[in-house]
Amino acid sequence: MATTTVTVTETRTEPMTADTILRLFPDIDTSSEALSGHDEEQIRLMDEVCIVLDDNDMPVGKASKKLCHLMSNIDKGLLHRAFSVFLFNDKNELLLQQRASEKITFPDMWTNTCCSHPLAVSGETGSNLPDAIEGAKRAAQRKLEHELGIKKEQVPIEKFRFLTRIHYKAPSDGKWGEHEIDYILFIKTNVDLKPNPNEVQATQYVSADKLKKLFEDPSLKFTPWFKLICNSMLFEWWASLDSGLEKYTNEQEIRRML
Repeated sequence: MATTTVTVTETRTEPMTADTILRLFPDIDTSSEALSGHDEEQIRLMDEVCIVLDDNDMPVGKASKKLCHLMSNIDKGLLHRAFSVFLFNDKNELLLQQRASEKITFPDMWTNTCCSHPLAVSGETGSNLPDAIEGAKRAAQRKLEHELGIKKEQVPIEKFRFLTRIHYKAPSDGKWGEHEIDYILFIKTNVDLKPNPNEVQATQYVSADKLKKLFEDPSLKFTPWFKLICNSMLFEWWASLDSGLEKYTNEQEIRRML
């Protein structure tokens, strides 16, 4: 899959309101039928409010997690902000998680340490890159605790390193999917785990060589964003974790992986 980079340009945007989304996407699917039969806690989490973006990562409004993840809306162009955390221990092993069966999107799949969304709340938004990076880091702290029981003190904001953003689209099934500009965050620290079983069914630390072997196992399924990142830059970044990572950090362009 070809990867291109596109320079981000500043654009004028409307205030971040739900009404803005209805103006921008008048045919948006707002029905609740898609949630029928799913886990109650996961349905509740679908009410969280994501940051809706234009293609240059500028906030143009906000919409529920449910609206942002319906393929019918994604196909109309709905795009939101996300983050992906790659947490390494002192042996430079990467912490993977297997998503719970209860998850509405991409259940049972293995992925990187934590993948979620900054929300349209104070402290997690941002219409310029430095503010957006800080918002993604705060959201990462919040979700590492929610999903894996990792206390914020073990993952301080200053330890997160921002590498780049990827813009990708991926279906989960015929109904759900992802269309995100995803902030890639690295952190090296030892942590105590207490996974939330409604979010995570298994975890493991892997070396780069072990991860490559796992990809060869046909019985294992991996999230599409994790595979995209692994197939492009992850192993090069990983090799530079202790020396030389600086040349990969704070990339200003968005990597388009569509």
